[in-house]
Amino acid sequence: MVYTGYLSNGLQNAEDTEWLPYGDPNDWAHGLAAYDGLELMGGNEQEVQPSLNRVMKNIDYDLALKHPLEHTWTLWHLENDRTKRWAEMLVDVTSFNTVEDFFSVYYFVKPPSDLKIFNDYMVFKKNIRPMWEDDTNKNGGRWILLLDKASRTYIDKMWHDLILCMIGECFEHSDEICGVVINVRNKANKLSLWTKDSRNVEAILSIGRQIKDLLHLGIMEIQYQVHNDAMLNHGPNVHAIYKL
Repeated sequence: MVYTGYLSNGLQNAEDTEWLPYGDPNDWAHGLAAYDGLELMGGNEQEVQPSLNRVMKNIDYDLALKHPLEHTWTLWHLENDRTKRWAEMLVDVTSFNTVEDFFSVYYFVKPPSDLKIFNDYMVFKKNIRPMWEDDTNKNGGRWILLLDKASRTYIDKMWHDLILCMIGECFEHSDEICGVVINVRNKANKLSLWTKDSRNVEAILSIGRQIKDLLHLGIMEIQYQVHNDAMLNHGPNVHAIYKL
């Protein structure tokens, strides 16, 4: 089934039975407020992490205008199907390059907490495929955060906030960032931020510290793994070269 409607205004169509309207994607006043550090829940204004205010400063809420992002980003979806090869399960859903188009997409699709087990979402800079073998990713790695499945709200919030920090260029070394992935699994969900050069120690550690700061992770540990190691080993056998 092809869903168009909310994916208009120059966005590609999403062709996948998993894509169902979520919330009201036309309400980008809600989205803009959340983007600027306020989240509207049930009509009540509620403060969220102050660090997200860095995403957009002095934003002009003129709904007749669109606010461009620094890069064009692509949303990908991987739906597990044992009859297909991995690359065949990967779907390029749509791309966006403005704040308003991002929120149109975000409120159109299911939240990660509603995805089936072994499904993934990815948001990557356009023309970077969300796989280790991509030319931009092959020498890189990823910061990994394991999310307890007990709180559906927390899972969705971490996904939402990390994307906002990424597309809003909150990181000092944003040029090193390729994209973000959430893997929905049985025991725990995995949220990861991919970087393009695992040898750039300064950038990697800076990004890791900012992840902890921007997401208010406190004592929660994040680990950095190199893609080449992950390709050779699996699960607990993958060595983390940095932990914060």
